[in-house]
Order: sequence, then C-alpha cells, then structure tokens
Amino acid sequence: MHDYDFIIIGAGSSGGVIANRLSENGRHKVLLLEAGKSDHWLTRIPIGAAKLIDHRSANWNFSADADEELFGRRLAVPRGRLLGGSSSINGLVFVRGQAFDYDHWAALGNRGWSYADVLPMFRRMECTAHGGEQWRGRNGPLRVSEVDDRSPLYDALFAAGAELGVLTNPDYNGETQEGIGRAQATIHRGRRMSVAHCYLKPARAHQNLHIIVQATVLSLLFKDRQCTGVRYRSGDSVIEVQANREVICSAGAINSPTLLELSGLGSPTILQQHGIEVRHALVGVGENLQDHFAPRMGWGLNGKRVSYNDRARGIGLLWQAARYALRGDGFLSLPVAPLLGFIKTRAELATPDVQIHFLPYSYTADRQLHVRPGMTTIVNQLRPQSRGSVHLRSTDSRDAPQIQFNFLRDPLDQRTTVDAIRFTRQFFAASALSELRGVEFKPGPSVNTDEDILDWVRRTAETAFHPVGTCAMGKDPLAVVDERLRVHGINGLRIADASIMPTIVSGNTNAACMMIGEKAAELILADTK
Repeated sequence: MHDYDFIIIGAGSSGGVIANRLSENGRHKVLLLEAGKSDHWLTRIPIGAAKLIDHRSANWNFSADADEELFGRRLAVPRGRLLGGSSSINGLVFVRGQAFDYDHWAALGNRGWSYADVLPMFRRMECTAHGGEQWRGRNGPLRVSEVDDRSPLYDALFAAGAELGVLTNPDYNGETQEGIGRAQATIHRGRRMSVAHCYLKPARAHQNLHIIVQATVLSLLFKDRQCTGVRYRSGDSVIEVQANREVICSAGAINSPTLLELSGLGSPTILQQHGIEVRHALVGVGENLQDHFAPRMGWGLNGKRVSYNDRARGIGLLWQAARYALRGDGFLSLPVAPLLGFIKTRAELATPDVQIHFLPYSYTADRQLHVRPGMTTIVNQLRPQSRGSVHLRSTDSRDAPQIQFNFLRDPLDQRTTVDAIRFTRQFFAASALSELRGVEFKPGPSVNTDEDILDWVRRTAETAFHPVGTCAMGKDPLAVVDERLRVHGINGLRIADASIMPTIVSGNTNAACMMIGEKAAELILADTK
C-alpha cells in the first residue's frame, strides 16, 4: 500500500486549490485523485461552456429524479469531470456573494466563517485590476477580469435600470452587491481561468504532489473511528492508498455525500436500505441540498447587430472566430452573461434577493442561436428556502445517485420567483429600451397571473447548476462537519467543497468554492503539527 501525508479526493474548484496549497511548502507528500480526464480542448474557450454542459467526456451528466411538482421533469445536473472540475465547464461568471451570506454562516455557530474571516481568502486567490484594494486581490493565482464587450443594448439596459432606480454598480464583488454591472469573469485574454489552469498547472512543478486522473474512489478506509486512506479504481485495478495525516473529500455536493454513504457514514435508515454497515451515524449526510432555480425568459429585439443572434451566425460566426483567434475577444470570449443585476423585490429587504443574468442572445432548447435577434434573461431567487437531498441509488459506485431538489416547495420561494419575473418585465418596459424592445416570447404576455407564472416556471425552469449544502457545516443535528471542516465523530477526515455550505451564497457559487479550498488549506496546515 502506497502512503501519503494527505489524500485529496476530487480535483475540482476546492480540491485543486487545496492540492496546490498543501504541496507548495514541499514538506508534505500529497496525492490528488480525479475521476475524470486531464483536459478537454473546449475548456480553453469561454463560449465552449455551451458545448461542455452535457459533454460526456467532461461532465458527470447527472439528472435529478422525476419531480411531480415539476410535471415529472428530470432536471439536468451537470458537474465537471476533469481537472478543475466544474470550474473547467461552468459559465465563468465570478460572484462572491454577499457579506450577509458568510456572516449568517458564522451566526449559525461556524466560527471563522464571517465575511471578515473569509475576505482574506478571496483576496489571496484573486489577481484583478478591478475594484478597491480593501476588497480585491492583486497578486493571487486566479485571474479575474471585467467583461469589456460593448453594445447599444448594454447601454440601454443600464439606462433602463436607472429608470427603475437600479443604479450601476462598478464592483458587485466589492463593498455592496446591489445594482446592475458588467460581469466579472474567470477569463484572461480570452482564455478560461479554471482551477486546472491557475492552481494545478503551476502545482505540477511540486515534486511532492502526485496527480492521478481517471481514478474513481470506491470507498474511504477506516480503523475504528480513524480514516486511514481510500480505495480507488484505476482501469481494471483496485488500489488502496494510506493517508498518514488526513483524507480531504472534495468530490462536490453530489459525489461527496454518496461517497460517505458508500463508506458507511450517513443516516442509518438510508444505509440499511442498501445493506451497508453503519460505521458512524450522521443523519445529515445528503440532506440540505440547495440550488438556484432559474427560469429563462426570452425577448425579441429590434435593430441590426444589437444581438449576437445576427452577429454570430453564418459568416458572422466565422468573423467572431477570427476575432477570437487574432485578438482574444468577441462572442467566443464571453462568459454566459456579460451583464448582471442584483435587485430587491421588496423595499424592506436589507440586501438583494434576486439575481438577473442578461444574455445578449436568445437560443433554442438545444442551445443553438435563434435566427431572429433576441436576448435572454435568467432570473433566480438568491436565497431559496426549499431543501432537497442526494442519496445513493445502489451500492454500485457507477450508478448515479438519487437527486431530489424540491424546488418551490416553500411559499417564499414561490412569491420571490413571481416577483422576480414581474420585475424583469418592468425592466424591459422602460422607455430606454423602447427602440430595441421586441416581443416577449418566453413565457409570453398571455402568462400573467401568479398561478400561470408559477405553472410556466414549473414546466420550463432549469437549475442554475449551483448545488450545495449536502454535507453542511455546523453544530445542529443535520451538520456533517464542524467549523474546521472535520467530519463529526471521525478523525482524519475533512470535507471541503460546495457541500459544506450551510446555506447557499447569493450568486454563482464557483468563487465561494475556491474560497473554501483556500480556507480549508489554511485550516489543515494550522492543525498539522
């Protein structure tokens, strides 16, 4: 049996960061196991996210179970399956969330996770020229840039926001999130800045870091209540490796809880259903699943060349490809949304409760650009109250888990979603958009009552691909890890990924996942004697 000081399961947004930080001092022997491949050529190109979202060689392609409340639909749950994890296939929008999110984590009893505590982690990982130095990092490994795309459509959207009292925000990752602003993205000179590129590529020079790809972890190994290593499959071989100090599970909000259950950690009821011996009862494993439920609204546009529907089709696409090849800009260099809005649906709220992604194009169900000019808005409640779960489907690690979101079960989620759609309609009714505004075709003006809007959302909305919370941090009966990310009741095992979030952050989740990696590495090194 080979042995290491630390074994990290999953080379994604958190695990890749941890691998870099634990190995950079040269004192510790580190193994990083990744179930997927090293790379895919499309990961370099930002707009390649549209192809990678269901690409079998780069994506786990999970699906949620059929949901009667959503008319039996099975929602797609894409997760990155290659070095960099979902940071290598996501829409590249960089959002930290609100200070409130982290202060709330701390208020739940998680010392060290307030915004003041995690701000140094965000600054440590960033390299950006944007924003004030008290908020933003200048020398970190992760390049973050503001979208520089220009269009009369964007100008009209900013003006429409001003009409409704939504001010332009020059840095939604700075002092305040509220307002409309140009998106910040993990893109530099037209190239995706994934964890694979920014953290793992330089870490390959660390002689004490061993990275193994296409290695599927089958179970954790234990001696009594001590996690001692992992068992994984590589090709036709099953291999056991020992961790002299710790195992860090960074397999993500879907795979981390199922790996714990396969290893005998979880709810006795769930484990016994599958004939798994209960090593340690943790009833919260796989519970507390949260995501952003995000209906996509579609709008026609008037005028030529204000939308990428007519600027990136046919010969136009060839021109965009040439621009990207020569200058690293244009359509192929964009994140999923060049503009973002963070708004309050009720005046009494202290912080925004809704996010709007503004996309300067409209598209079909199979993500092809429409022939006619249009645009899309993706709207979602920032802090949903409904909770779901992720659990084993069988004891075969190759079987996808059972995923149940339970979207819109909470009345507040219903109210906020309807209000978000109504606000977006008010936004597009502003006089600043009068010359460009076409017909709303999704859901369309006939969908107008609260009941009709919710019916449309249930029939059509997708997730924002932000699953979190399934191995939550805390002290309550459903908590799986403590504030130092140690699994309750087990020695030598930590979890560090989106699954540890007690509540979802207010925005896209990738930035928070990388921050969790930075924080986890700091905690581990501080605890290493």
